[in-house]
Amino acid sequence: MVSHGSLARLWPPRGRWADAMPAGGVFVLAAAGGMRSLIGERQEPWPVTVFGWAMIAAACGALWFRRRHPVAVALGVLAATAAYYLTSAYDGPLLVAFVVALYTVAARGRPWAAVALAALSVLAVGAGTLEGNEDVNGVGLFMLAGWLVAVIALGRARHTRLAYVHEVEQRAAGEERLRIARELHDVIGHHISLISVQSSAALHRIRKDPGQAETALAAIKKSSREALRELRTTLGLLRQVDEEAPTAPPPGLARIGELVESARSAGFEVRAHTTGEPVPLPTEVELAAYRIVQEALTNVARHSRATAVTVHLGHAPREVRIEVADNGRGPDRTTPGSGISGMRERARALGGELTAGPGPDGGFAVRARLPHRDGASWQA
Repeated sequence: MVSHGSLARLWPPRGRWADAMPAGGVFVLAAAGGMRSLIGERQEPWPVTVFGWAMIAAACGALWFRRRHPVAVALGVLAATAAYYLTSAYDGPLLVAFVVALYTVAARGRPWAAVALAALSVLAVGAGTLEGNEDVNGVGLFMLAGWLVAVIALGRARHTRLAYVHEVEQRAAGEERLRIARELHDVIGHHISLISVQSSAALHRIRKDPGQAETALAAIKKSSREALRELRTTLGLLRQVDEEAPTAPPPGLARIGELVESARSAGFEVRAHTTGEPVPLPTEVELAAYRIVQEALTNVARHSRATAVTVHLGHAPREVRIEVADNGRGPDRTTPGSGISGMRERARALGGELTAGPGPDGGFAVRARLPHRDGASWQA
């Protein structure tokens, strides 16, 4: 018994099946319409019948290659179809083969070639009508032209739809790559900066104060372990289906204390306080708040030469406010780097805003406002 999953894998047809099924379907239709030439009273000599069946086989067989060589196949099918109708006394539905080939030309992004082929076929049929072919009159010629125009329009719509879907997929893939790159930048940059500060402290104190050097090395071990854990969590987005998902909780406001402790272990005096009434926040807001605080503390460790940092989280109706301020006197940080740009992009993605610049009492301050709807994703 064939399962539903097996049928899903077989339909819609792909690869060779996608080429063989239209060719086989049109051949069955044309063969059914041409059976009169083999059964019943003869209306033409046998050599003409054999030639007609050869044209049927040639036109339908050419459809096998329609996606690889759409224009050449359409020309070949048109020639075989014309030869069939000019020689055979039996009018079969072989014109369907040309319709399929013409649709493919338009669907493969060759609309002008499709228009030229349709015009050529209409002119050929019109010339036959003028020469006295009573099988097709003016009304039939007009209807044929209308059908061919409709086929080209459908093929063009199919091509436009596929191009749009491809563009959307490419854009989504690009945005996903940027998002993962931003996550990796925040995770690795923060912990590597802390490890750099702590290792410098350990080297400086290893002879004068081995006890403090040991404390710094323990902090390095903790920071490296945390970096690996968050890196695995981030890269888990790319894991295979049969791999185990990360079990660690996603970064959020509940883990801000870990960032504060890491900064303290690096030698900074960190004061953290929260105002307002905390409410359940959407996951994207939790993650953005965590990453903004993380990146702000990373910049303090890298550039500020600060000794004290203040982290403030303010809960207000439908928004969270974040402020990370230091007393550093390091190099100029007014020119936004990739870290500040990444924080600003996170805030803007949620409809919020972020500013970064010198504080009113010196140092440097990062301030962000993240709007949200309690417990639900916020939409701009």
